[in-house]
Amino acid sequence: MKHLEETPWFICDKEDENYCAYVDTDSNYFNAEPLLLHLYPNFESFPDKEKDDKLEGVALAYQDIITEYYNKLAKECFNVSTHKLEMKTECVIRSAYFRNTRRYAQWITKQEGIEKEILDIKGLEFQKTNFPPILGNFFNDILQQILKGANHNEILIQIKDFKSKILEGEIPFTKLGNPTAVKKLEKYQGAKPRAGEMFTEILKPLSQAKIDDRGKLIRPQRQLGAPAPVRAAIRYNDLLRIWQLDKKHNLMTNADKVKWIYLKENPYKIEALAFMENDLPEKIKDFLEKYADRKKVFETILLNKLEGLFGDLGWSLDLNPYLKNLKYFEI
Repeated sequence: MKHLEETPWFICDKEDENYCAYVDTDSNYFNAEPLLLHLYPNFESFPDKEKDDKLEGVALAYQDIITEYYNKLAKECFNVSTHKLEMKTECVIRSAYFRNTRRYAQWITKQEGIEKEILDIKGLEFQKTNFPPILGNFFNDILQQILKGANHNEILIQIKDFKSKILEGEIPFTKLGNPTAVKKLEKYQGAKPRAGEMFTEILKPLSQAKIDDRGKLIRPQRQLGAPAPVRAAIRYNDLLRIWQLDKKHNLMTNADKVKWIYLKENPYKIEALAFMENDLPEKIKDFLEKYADRKKVFETILLNKLEGLFGDLGWSLDLNPYLKNLKYFEI
């Protein structure tokens, strides 16, 4: 089990094992498996429902022990005889994945004594609005399978199959684009192309001048270039003009809901291009079909999230389909 923080020295000695998996504002999550195996040596052979019942029994017992201790805490620390401090068992979790503070997934099977079947997933990266839904749904699906006991090899096979569908074009490029809203075009959009030029200038704005702690003037500095979604929108507008499509199709403007995708090497040297599914010229669609960088989409959007998940689980993530063949060669 991955621990987000080591046990502080003032809680227990360094050599003691940390059973606290996660702490939130008003909740504590503990790994009860060692205690359950101690109390019931054949615990692993129990049916799932019986395991949940035994776990709940342990939680309720400790709930009462801690609540009783609050009497001593209130008297010795706050010098009061009556108080409203109480420890309460919130839920029974059959399995969970804690990525970071307020970023977790848990399979809840009991909540306040009532049997439930809840997959509670909060704050993980794939849930962000700028994450392509088809990739987010895939990540969500394998995460749920892992929580319910799927093994390393089962998940790896599915990832390889999904990667193959992306690279071989079985999944339309329109589903692989990053959803976003066009922002700050005026900040980064420079001069229109002049005679002999094709593309709009993309600016690197100056920072504001400021005074440092010693009263010295810090002159404006060139900032980083435009974010990829902004560059992608500017280049889409450029292609509309170059191909004379701007009379039939709308240029992208601030607040438009669009998608953008990385491109492979292409005649126009465009690194990324935005598009609108509800207003997609056939010529730009063909261009994207040919040059959308599906490999980069997989590696920059989905693969790094999978690497984080597999690393936390202590699993290897090798997607080389020819790896097994290497054992037949001697070096």
